[in-house]
Amino acid sequence: MKRALLFCLAMAFLSLSGTSLADLPRNMPVPGGVKVIDLPDEGNGRPELRYRDRDVLVIPREGGYRALLGIPLSTSPGEQSYRLRRDGGGWETRHFQVEPKEYAESRITIADERMVTPDEEALERIGRERPRIRRALATHSDQDDVPIRFQLPVKNRQTSAFGLQRYINDQRRNPHSGVDIAGATGTPIHAPAPGKVIETGHFYFNGKTVFLDHGQGLISMFAHMDEISVETGDTLETDDLVGKVGMTGRVTGPHLHWSVSLGNTMVNPRYFLEDESPLDVE
Repeated sequence: MKRALLFCLAMAFLSLSGTSLADLPRNMPVPGGVKVIDLPDEGNGRPELRYRDRDVLVIPREGGYRALLGIPLSTSPGEQSYRLRRDGGGWETRHFQVEPKEYAESRITIADERMVTPDEEALERIGRERPRIRRALATHSDQDDVPIRFQLPVKNRQTSAFGLQRYINDQRRNPHSGVDIAGATGTPIHAPAPGKVIETGHFYFNGKTVFLDHGQGLISMFAHMDEISVETGDTLETDDLVGKVGMTGRVTGPHLHWSVSLGNTMVNPRYFLEDESPLDVE
């Protein structure tokens, strides 16, 4: 009786909160969020969608298909459009609304001025590294079986939230494109979902980094690592070891920076989490 009561209470909570495992990722049509579009199965196979001139992730679901659109942080609230095509036919334009969302500021101080204003040698290195990073984030491998339920790669508290407007040594920089998770140097980092390692390296700003392709443009990036335990081409399952937490690159201390890119657009990883309870509430 007690177990049944607890189950009912849990289901009631999920109903009130609007979130269940079946709802992942969360439909959050905000800057830095995810627009979830459910489409009926009309017997013509998987539909094609294009948003911002990029292919959209589309996966089968009961009775049809589910499309996931990654909304850039720079998007202004208001109407957005995407294109839909079925069975190789003509393209149809559809619309949705992006809702407003405010993000806080973050101000940090970096002692090494070269990590704030790189010198000429560092700029040359950054220029060589940038195409590798862009190529990894732009990867779109066509597959039906794409995992959309993630677990935390390090089960610890959040130290820096997604979307924060960053000021480094009082200089405005790009908004924070992932979540920072606390962890001592050497803490294991685990794969949040199945995927294929498509790039690894030691980059100027990101430090030791791994890119994991989950399919159809859904990419995890793990940065500032102390050790990398995988190689390009490795196939990982959920909870497999990716590497260890460190403080390489531009950091103020050891932690994991975890980014999720959807359609070559950085989105809030929290919307894909089965259980975000270890993180601080936003």
